[in-house]
Amino acid sequence: MIEVTEVQPLENYFVFLRFSDGTTKEINFRPFLAEGITRQLLDKKYFEQVSIDEGGGIYWPNGYDACPNFLYEFEEEQAMAEE
Repeated sequence: MIEVTEVQPLENYFVFLRFSDGTTKEINFRPFLAEGITRQLLDKKYFEQVSIDEGGGIYWPNGYDACPNFLYEFEEEQAMAEE
């Protein structure tokens, strides 16, 4: 099972991820931050509180999370199509 082994918040709502197989990615979370639970992440200090959860995904203190499989398979084109 693939897991996130390292996470670092970057500028402009990007997150750097390293996975258990050595793959690395930078994912832009800005397209997902608008309303509801994600609105709080627009505060850059809060966004920087991203951590790895027990299941190998990432999460923020308010409960917003992303599973490792979604993150691993995610392509930037998906986010652009959703906007």
